[in-house]
Amino acid sequence: MIFSTLDDLRAACRDLPAGDEAAAAAALARQAVLTKPPGSLGRLEDLAVWLARWQGRAIPRLDQVSIAVFAGNHGIAARGVSAFPIEVTAQMVANYAAGGAAINRLAETAGATLTVVPLDLDRPTADFTKAPAMDEGEFLAAVSAGYAAVAPDLDLFAVGEMGIGNTTAAAALCAALLGGGAARWVGRGSGVDDHGLSRKRDAVEAGLARHGAKVADPLAIAAALGGRELAAMMGATLAARRHRIPMLLDGYIASAAVLPLARMASDALAHCRAAHCSGEPGHKALLPALGLVPLLDIGMRLGEGTGAAVAMLLARAALSCHAGMATFSEAGVAEKTC
Repeated sequence: MIFSTLDDLRAACRDLPAGDEAAAAAALARQAVLTKPPGSLGRLEDLAVWLARWQGRAIPRLDQVSIAVFAGNHGIAARGVSAFPIEVTAQMVANYAAGGAAINRLAETAGATLTVVPLDLDRPTADFTKAPAMDEGEFLAAVSAGYAAVAPDLDLFAVGEMGIGNTTAAAALCAALLGGGAARWVGRGSGVDDHGLSRKRDAVEAGLARHGAKVADPLAIAAALGGRELAAMMGATLAARRHRIPMLLDGYIASAAVLPLARMASDALAHCRAAHCSGEPGHKALLPALGLVPLLDIGMRLGEGTGAAVAMLLARAALSCHAGMATFSEAGVAEKTC
């Protein structure tokens, strides 16, 4: 889908299909008769029912699993907010193509197809302390690219990102839409020292001062403070919902990218689960605001979709038990009596 105007995008954000409650109920009923005490597999049981709801199948499948990594460059990086130069974005895209990154290995381990989508890397967004990061056309093009990256027949989908400076953009977006100022949302990202951390906070506060009048419009503030890869992740998340594909969100930046969707419709992320809680401190504050509880909390903060890839292994474990365990009657095991 190509979004020509913000009004087109707003309409799509409000036209969100529901999950299949009959399939979810059937999956829940199956969980109740498998050879285990009720609830004893904890969130693995919840994952199986969630997959059933969004796939529309009482016994889900994980045959077509995909991770899309979106890459973008940020004008704000020129303000010294990252420990790495902006050239690293393109260098890492080349590394993904060569199979040398963490996400390559983890996607393979998770049985997921990996797609990398670079977004105008030779044309960074504007420095949002001086101008909107993207104009309306640039923002809509990035959202549309993300939407188009999602095949409609997937069984499970996840997004990841690469972009020097994007933790600053993510923090600015969270501060604009959730309040609390830079101190609440800015972390060390790629590993900046104290001076770099101060520059990040100053950049976020300057961006908020310049664009604060737009905070009532989640899409307008996403264009003003975000980045192409954040916009693309938002578009991909919207596509997954409209195709009824269950989706795993990666870390801080991916979660910040979908915050505008959540502000536009309270149930916009019902098809999503948070793969993990990032080591980036702002993520711990962001997840409750999105109504999400992470599946993992193991100190990961790389991005790239790596946390989502690891969480896909949990989804496979959940499905293996849900589809493969015997019921009490099949196994000849007596059921609970009290």
